[in-house]
Amino acid sequence: MDVTPISRRRFLETPAALALASRLSALPLGKIKLGVTTDEIDEDPATAADFLREFHLQWAEVRNLWSKYNTVQPLDRIREAKAIFDARRIRVSVLGTGFFKIPLPPDTPQGSALLDNQWALLEAAFERARVFGTDRIRVFAFTYNKGETPEKAHYGRIYELVREAASRAKARGFRLALENVGGSYVSTGAEAARLLKAVPNDNLGLTWDPNNAGLSGEHAFPDGYRKLDPARIFHVHLRDYRFVDGKGEWCAVGDGEMDNLGQIRALLKAGYRESFTLETHYRSPKGKAFASRTSLNALLKVIDKV
Repeated sequence: MDVTPISRRRFLETPAALALASRLSALPLGKIKLGVTTDEIDEDPATAADFLREFHLQWAEVRNLWSKYNTVQPLDRIREAKAIFDARRIRVSVLGTGFFKIPLPPDTPQGSALLDNQWALLEAAFERARVFGTDRIRVFAFTYNKGETPEKAHYGRIYELVREAASRAKARGFRLALENVGGSYVSTGAEAARLLKAVPNDNLGLTWDPNNAGLSGEHAFPDGYRKLDPARIFHVHLRDYRFVDGKGEWCAVGDGEMDNLGQIRALLKAGYRESFTLETHYRSPKGKAFASRTSLNALLKVIDKV
């Protein structure tokens, strides 16, 4: 039996590979701007970009590059990553940052110093987003310690600080896509809706993550989603989750509780034309690239039904 390995180039020329490429090209990706968070494939942007091209995807959400948050990488490295993406015809949909993903600083001189660091981080994000050619920056709405209940009295100050961030971004020509995430003061659709009502700035919207909302205990779709104004959803994260013995965990797309098909259909029906990102979070013993590949293959089958 001949078990001689074939090269990647030779494989891509086989009937099986050509059939796969034909199927992927036929998927309705023309109406869905689908990408993957690059560091959930590989910390090396070239490896991640090659993965995206293999699946005929043209979009990427950038968070970490070469094992560091993009906002701490020097601009020369950001330009290097941009050149890598350009060479492979990959566009950056959203710049992922950790802005305001910290405990709410106290209203003290020490707290002011912590906020100064956050404002500097936002300025760094503006510079990097401009290099990558995206006007959307992923941010958050502060966190609280595990096991604690968020204090309602804090929301007024949080809304004020988010409003200030949106004003600074508007002056520089950027939109802020605030993500609902577990452990944050905004983790569900209901909490996101309240924030958007309190902060009506037109350049502030959501990175809507129904899985984060679901893992936070909300029936994210359709209930949490119904509370949102689709016009203020600037970006969407897709993946899957499940509860096992009462404990939530990430899993491959299709192995959990998330109705990705229903959520995507509802967004498109509402006129959503912004981007989607697979941010799988699911981990496999075979590595994160394998995990992203598994979830992406399943997600493409979902999109095939849209």
